[in-house]
Amino acid sequence: MNRTGTASTTKSAHFGMTKDGSARGAYGGRPGTGRFGGFKGGGNRSFRPKSAGGGGRKKMPSFDPSRFINTNPVSLNEEVYIPKHRFDSFGLNPKLSDVINGMGFVTPSPIQDQVIPEILVGKDVVGLAETGTGKTAAFLVPLINENIKDPRRQTIILAPTRELAIQIEDELHRLSKGMGFTSVVCVGGVSIGPQIKALRRPNQFIIGTPGRVMDLLRQKRLATRDIKNVVLDEADRMLDMGFINDMRTILATIPKERRTLFFSATMPEDARKIIKDFLRDPVIISVKKKDVVSTIAQDVVPYEHHTKFDTLLSLLSKPECKRVLIFGSMKHSVEKLAKLLTTSGVSSESIHGNKNHTQRQRALLSFKQGRVRVLVATDVAARGIHVEDITHVINYDLPNTFENYVHRIGRTGRATKKGIALSFVPRAH
Repeated sequence: MNRTGTASTTKSAHFGMTKDGSARGAYGGRPGTGRFGGFKGGGNRSFRPKSAGGGGRKKMPSFDPSRFINTNPVSLNEEVYIPKHRFDSFGLNPKLSDVINGMGFVTPSPIQDQVIPEILVGKDVVGLAETGTGKTAAFLVPLINENIKDPRRQTIILAPTRELAIQIEDELHRLSKGMGFTSVVCVGGVSIGPQIKALRRPNQFIIGTPGRVMDLLRQKRLATRDIKNVVLDEADRMLDMGFINDMRTILATIPKERRTLFFSATMPEDARKIIKDFLRDPVIISVKKKDVVSTIAQDVVPYEHHTKFDTLLSLLSKPECKRVLIFGSMKHSVEKLAKLLTTSGVSSESIHGNKNHTQRQRALLSFKQGRVRVLVATDVAARGIHVEDITHVINYDLPNTFENYVHRIGRTGRATKKGIALSFVPRAH
């Protein structure tokens, strides 16, 4: 969503704001030459660096480091999308229109502009768009509109991570303020008891991760017979996390007379099968431009193994590194790195699978509110964490696949903002 033709940097990335800035390839390589620390960007040689975390069997990266380099200038003016609608032209219920207007939003983002009308007329939808383009509001706005007309309608939203599920509910609360809707978040990492208790009341919206929803179904604590809408948010990530069987089982329990909305940044083969088996004549809407958005400048940081941490400290000393998300490969190495950074004077927190829900939320809140400048995370944070104005994403340890790389760097350069993504690669000798 956009304000009345003006840019802003203070609102949620769900609503696509702009930010002025520039990015240059000045991190140890020579932009335009494709040569960084001994790697030739135009070559076909792959590399398999050792994991910084050490220990355990781990699938190693095997893609060309030149894919981490974007020598083209980052521009926010490559394409100007002209929306066909305004929020006041969708025919929304006045209550919802008043809330959206009160939030100051007038013009929808491209995915919202194209998806909302299709959902409003009852179509199954496949929405393909990069992260940070407003997908959450794209499905919540029309579904809330329906619930105003018929409060008995029930929607289940599946998301890959508990962080994303919580943020979807937060967005729901903002958009349905004063409407009296009830919702429940069903995620792992916290006690199932309060979730079971909350499910005893009528809920217009059930938001959960596939694993916890399956637990509730097995215990017969979750009834799906009255569900009219299903949303699969960031479906590719759920599939990548191994939830395909859970997703299929959950969908099979829901009455066929439903509407299914499928949102994804990529379209792997498993996703195509889900669409074929569970969606009815869906409208396919894609606002994807390419695999890596043009608002992100990408570069590599060559390092020597014995000076890797010092290289990171030097990088973080740059004044432009204002809010930084660092990705590591292993839970224990992420925790260690965050502690080392803090000891070295760089305020940091960490998020990984060994932290419980409360600890992860506390770390995320500290990062969001600016109490720490750096958040170090495993891939659990690659999707579903939406934090304003992340200036840099640093791949301290490389991801396993290029697709995961795209998911990671999508935490910066969101919507129409600019960002920088840097990947540490060992120097060739």
